Amino acid sequence: MSNRLAGCLLLLAISPAATAADYVAIPAGRFVSALAIDGSASRIAIKPFTMRAEPVTNAEYLTFVSKYPQWQRGRVSPLFAGPQYLAAWQGPLILGAAAQQQPVTNVSWFAARAFCANEHARLPSWYEWEYVSAADGTHRDARQDQARNQTLLSAILASNGERPGVIGQHHANFYGLRDLNQLLWEWTGDYAAMFPNADSRVAGGGALLALCGGSALAFEDKNQYALMMRVAALTALKPADDAPRVGFRCVRDLPGK
Repeated sequence: MSNRLAGCLLLLAISPAATAADYVAIPAGRFVSALAIDGSASRIAIKPFTMRAEPVTNAEYLTFVSKYPQWQRGRVSPLFAGPQYLAAWQGPLILGAAAQQQPVTNVSWFAARAFCANEHARLPSWYEWEYVSAADGTHRDARQDQARNQTLLSAILASNGERPGVIGQHHANFYGLRDLNQLLWEWTGDYAAMFPNADSRVAGGGALLALCGGSALAFEDKNQYALMMRVAALTALKPADDAPRVGFRCVRDLPGK
């Protein structure tokens, strides 16, 4: 095994240094997932955790790759990132037109997981992400608000595949989280058996294909068109893919939970 590959694998398993990020407390709760696994709705119990209030920014990711050069563009192993990795940046350590307070995109699932490990965190599960994204500014679950659903859908349709804008242009939701639904897609840590055929992605990948929020077998709530489009957009991605509208945020487990 090469030194570069060994270094990449090591970062997937350890978390050597924490960074100062704004994590907010998410209380425990139960909700009915919009995903219908095996043809029936799933009532999910969520344990309390903390989540980054905003997606990881270009500036934050620049600090990360400066510290860990094995994750820089041009040096990362092709096993862990594709040819479009950090394509919006002018150079491996130069943001250029990619604004510091824009969410970092063109990052693979492997790279996102390594970043989170570096700050003693992990990627959220799909159900954790779905749980908090159901909120609006005043309600923990606003999924039956048709006006809200149309706003989220319109934001997706208006994006036209362009890179996300600056973070924080929308009000925080009930939990104090920003930009969960309208700015970009976000990786999550597990696929929770939602892939129709995991073997079609990476032979022998099995549980390692803990991918992004998406690829459900069916939706129980057919009114969640924006969520369905998110699922469809992320379904095709492999863990090393790096798409221009896919970023991430991290979560931390609470001690003893």
